[in-house]
Amino acid sequence: MNTRCLTKYVLGCLVFTLPATTVLAQKKAGEKPLSTTAPAAAQSDPVRARLEDESQFMEGMKFLMTDEPSKAIAQFEKLVQKSPDNAGAQYAMASALMKTGKTAEAIPYAAKAHSVDKSNKFYSLLLAELYVKQKRYSDAEELYESLLKQSTDNMEYGVELAAIYLFDDKPDKALDAYNRVERALGINEEITRQKQRIYLKQNKIDKAVEEAEKLVASEPGEPEYLVEGAELLIANDRNDQAIGWLDKALKLDPDMAQAHVMLADIYRKKGDMARCKQELDHVFNNPNLEPNLKARILASYAALNGDDKAGQQDALKMAQDLVKTHPNDAKSLIMMADLLAQQNKFAESRDAYVKAAKLDESSYQVWEAILQLDGQLNQVDSLLVHSEKALEIFPTQGLFWYSNGSANLYKRKYQAAVDALEESRKLISSTQNPDLVKAINAQLGDAYNGAGDNAKSDEAYELVLKTDPLNEHVLNNYAYFLSLRKDKLPQAVQMSQKLVERFPTNATYLDTHAWVLYVMKDYAKARTYLEKAVTNDPNVSGTILEHYGDVLYQLGERDKAVEQWKKAKQKGEASSNIDKKIATGKLYE
Repeated sequence: MNTRCLTKYVLGCLVFTLPATTVLAQKKAGEKPLSTTAPAAAQSDPVRARLEDESQFMEGMKFLMTDEPSKAIAQFEKLVQKSPDNAGAQYAMASALMKTGKTAEAIPYAAKAHSVDKSNKFYSLLLAELYVKQKRYSDAEELYESLLKQSTDNMEYGVELAAIYLFDDKPDKALDAYNRVERALGINEEITRQKQRIYLKQNKIDKAVEEAEKLVASEPGEPEYLVEGAELLIANDRNDQAIGWLDKALKLDPDMAQAHVMLADIYRKKGDMARCKQELDHVFNNPNLEPNLKARILASYAALNGDDKAGQQDALKMAQDLVKTHPNDAKSLIMMADLLAQQNKFAESRDAYVKAAKLDESSYQVWEAILQLDGQLNQVDSLLVHSEKALEIFPTQGLFWYSNGSANLYKRKYQAAVDALEESRKLISSTQNPDLVKAINAQLGDAYNGAGDNAKSDEAYELVLKTDPLNEHVLNNYAYFLSLRKDKLPQAVQMSQKLVERFPTNATYLDTHAWVLYVMKDYAKARTYLEKAVTNDPNVSGTILEHYGDVLYQLGERDKAVEQWKKAKQKGEASSNIDKKIATGKLYE
């Protein structure tokens, strides 16, 4: 119950209580008293009874207003037992029960209050509210209809009646209620919008437009209503009619950016690019508009273009012009960077984001975009520098620690990679982002291996395989590192076998499996897989060719081995022993 209702209720209840006790004192001998439960002393002393009732009532009200409805109920219950026709007490009891969520129990008390005094609108409103909670919409509708008939002062409640009619799936009655309110109180924009929603749901477009016209007529100097009407027309494919509304709006406010943008979009769809550009030029050439606002408008225009290539090009050109005009506005640069990325101009986009970050380093999204593009462009040095800068500003962002760890791992700075990736793992929830946590653990396996901590490397890899037993990165690297350590070789061969079964033409996976077999001295099988690798991929790495040579050497084919070693050297990815192998024709491991 709101404060206004409480104030009126208190006054109403006290006024009602006083006559009730006076009547009790004036009863003639033999007449039945109002309450058979009142104490004898109270019946013989009406003033005392009145004071006790008032005290009890005020005590209940105190509890009700301090949000202790259970204590209030105890007080009001005594009152309604003594004076069942005391509408104020019944109303208070219903209010307290409603506050405790006991809607069904509250209804009889509210109904009693209403039956005793049907002229009290607060009693009617409470009972109607309880009916709505019970989805007894028809009963609530009757109460509101009665309120509207009682007095024009109650006409504001027609809005609530309309809402109940909508709950009750009676849109036409809701419209009638809204119309009655408008006739009594005048045009109201919120009511107009509600009526438009109903008409649109009924596919009565003309009726919805009529409502927009009424709103415009009620405030002919308000351009916003014309723009709203134009939006309605555009949404229902009435672009030519919308042009007229927007032109009227611009006569009232020539600098109204939204109207120019909407006209630009209409002309773009019509293929009239000259008019489209003319409308947008009004916006971007307006010196009174802040660059931030222009950037937001451009963003809206870009969104309207969707996948339209020509529209995207136009938006990018405007963004570039905006940046030339306002080179120190971060939002303009971000807008241009967004559009560049949209058109796959990733390097230019990243550079624009970097410039924006120098002007305003506080945007997490900008730093996130920079790091993502650094990775996409495979520019590890930039990723390392930018991730370190981002972490100065956002030291608790796990994604930035992950980027930094990845860059350090690529640069073979293993301990730095371990430190960053461990921090990332602490900050990122495995529940909210399980895929990223898997990626972190996979890279931790690589980083710990590089740092020489084999136990923690294996632990990190096992964490990934526990939830993703077919993870390609982990199966490949884990198996290969185990082969280099000559450790857990049965497990290593099982993991590499899974890969070649799933990817029988992948040269890298074939090489890993072959090298595990090589370490297990199964040279013949290792040769089979390495020959598949070389056959399937003529551009295999020097490492694979060197491995192939090593296997041939172990099988006694030394001349062929030297031939493969020479090819490996030409590729430039061979081991440090490659020159000795070629010079001596012998294997060095």
